[in-house]
Amino acid sequence: MSKNENKATGTNVEGAGGALDKRYGSNETEDTLTNRQGHPVTNNQNMRTVGNRGPTTLENYDFLEKISHFDRERIPERVVHARGAGAHGYFEAYGSFGEEPISKYTRAKLFQEKGKQTPVFVRFSSVIHGGHSPETLRDPRGFAVKFYTEDGNWDLVGNNLKIFFIRDALKFPDLVHSFKPDPVTNIQDGERIFDFVSQSPEALHMVTFLFSPWGIPANYRMMQGSGVNTYKWVNKDGEAVLVKYHWEPKQPIKNMTQEQAEHVQGLNFNHGTQDLYEAIERGDYPEWELFVQVMSDDDHPELDFDPLDPTKLWYKDQFPWVPIGKMVLNKNPENYFAEVEQAAFGTGVLVDGLDFSDDKLLQGRTYSYSDTQRYRVGANYQQLPINAPKKHVATNQRDGQMAYHVDQGPKQNPHVNYEPSILNNLKEADQEGKEYKPIVSGQLSRESIERTNDHAQAGETFRRFADWEKDDLIKNLVTTLKPCDQRIQVQMVEHFMKCDPEYGKRIKEGLMNKEKEHHQSHRNTIGGDGSEVAIEDAIQQSHVSDPY
Repeated sequence: MSKNENKATGTNVEGAGGALDKRYGSNETEDTLTNRQGHPVTNNQNMRTVGNRGPTTLENYDFLEKISHFDRERIPERVVHARGAGAHGYFEAYGSFGEEPISKYTRAKLFQEKGKQTPVFVRFSSVIHGGHSPETLRDPRGFAVKFYTEDGNWDLVGNNLKIFFIRDALKFPDLVHSFKPDPVTNIQDGERIFDFVSQSPEALHMVTFLFSPWGIPANYRMMQGSGVNTYKWVNKDGEAVLVKYHWEPKQPIKNMTQEQAEHVQGLNFNHGTQDLYEAIERGDYPEWELFVQVMSDDDHPELDFDPLDPTKLWYKDQFPWVPIGKMVLNKNPENYFAEVEQAAFGTGVLVDGLDFSDDKLLQGRTYSYSDTQRYRVGANYQQLPINAPKKHVATNQRDGQMAYHVDQGPKQNPHVNYEPSILNNLKEADQEGKEYKPIVSGQLSRESIERTNDHAQAGETFRRFADWEKDDLIKNLVTTLKPCDQRIQVQMVEHFMKCDPEYGKRIKEGLMNKEKEHHQSHRNTIGGDGSEVAIEDAIQQSHVSDPY
């Protein structure tokens, strides 16, 4: 082996070692078990003890290393999007925007050339529930895509539903708290949810989707994806347009009713993860087409809503969907924790030619998403293979927990981890294309946007639903609202009436006709009914066993 063949980048250590290192001890082969110090393990069955019955001795290093690591195998669970599944694949650009060159709108390199493929990693997830929760629960589904582009990583982080509950990031902790389990009972509680929603009418549109079959996709392969927020594209001249992203599956879009989901859950609460994994293993690679909507970068006073409002849709008849590429997932993770669990996404991870809009929810997400990864995975989470860009990286960032190499340039002076300097330091890159310089003016204030229009699109969505979707929506809303405080019911009926008279009338009639039975509780998973019955059935239908 040459002197520098296995030299670790940016350190003074030769041979970092690993499972593929060919240097073996005299009693080792390539399949020999070692500990993390590289010591061959000769007995992995027994601790070192005084006699064969013990006690054990304190110098049990192999045991101490093994059990201490085991005690630390879990990292903090994501506050939201804890339950997830993922896969690798590629994005293939169409190289155009309809009949126009895509360069008219964006200079992002991954879109420019027809047939150009960019590696991706996708993580699907539920939002509210924990890491091992059933994948049949009513919940938005996360749809996060990491593009490993030649200019670095781009993260397109969104949901299966194309809108959201709130429009201001200041309300995000309150929203999540209301949907999370009660801090006293640790049970999800419909009364808490509708207490928040009744006072936050901007959530009505999302609630209309969530309580319909769209709130429970059949699996991850057969659901849509969306960037949710409004972003911007920037061309070489520094001109910008507003954009929204939509992933449309080549597979049929399928959703489940509450009853169907409960049946599936009784058979398999990991069905979504298993479906995705097994489809890829058998070569049935899921595909999505990426569509983009474009709008000029201004206030659009002709609309009855603000185009930056994430609780609103841009309707296709006004702002057509234009396909710009497709995504294929063709490889499963080799290790769930290393890839799916440690995958870290952020809405601020954009490449040249892509930019932020002034969407207040997006602005808050851009701080929060990357911040939570630093807490959850660590300050050097970008160095992990699943998160690292597939290109040159050289920074002046140093140290921090789990820094296992230095992002140092090959000719960088190791004494210089700052800029500017004349001592062989890193240099700034040249600007490609004209810099985008939006003009911002206005008085600092704490105000909502002017065109809130919280009821119109919720009503339009209701009217567009098929009859079976309407029926399931009404059933789920009535079931969840019935055990709630009457003041909440009254407020919600009033809101639904404003959305659509039929919508409100059916909810009101459902609440009046559905007699409140003794076993009804608002402590159900949302849309579910029968938590009290289940408790009683577990007692009455179970079998007595003798003690042993």
